[in-house]
Amino acid sequence: MNSINPPTFQIHYFASASSYTGKQTERLAAPLPLSLLFETLESMYPGIGEKVLSSCGVSLGDEYVDVVDDAGVVIGEGDEVAVIPPVSSG
Repeated sequence: MNSINPPTFQIHYFASASSYTGKQTERLAAPLPLSLLFETLESMYPGIGEKVLSSCGVSLGDEYVDVVDDAGVVIGEGDEVAVIPPVSSG
């Protein structure tokens, strides 16, 4: 019997996002509206929204995106998303 893999995208976690999830990458079901990404992550990792995501940037492919304003953007099968906490300089 052949099993069919459901469509997924890969999400990469950096710095505090990786520490909070305990993962560097994972696969999530696609398609997913970008506007629902943080809500989805919050349901998987309770508290991540306030502790990590509220100050993070997100990239889809090679471009930074604004999750709130990009309600029409959909993360598709095979896409790569990164959750990037702020980088400090000194």
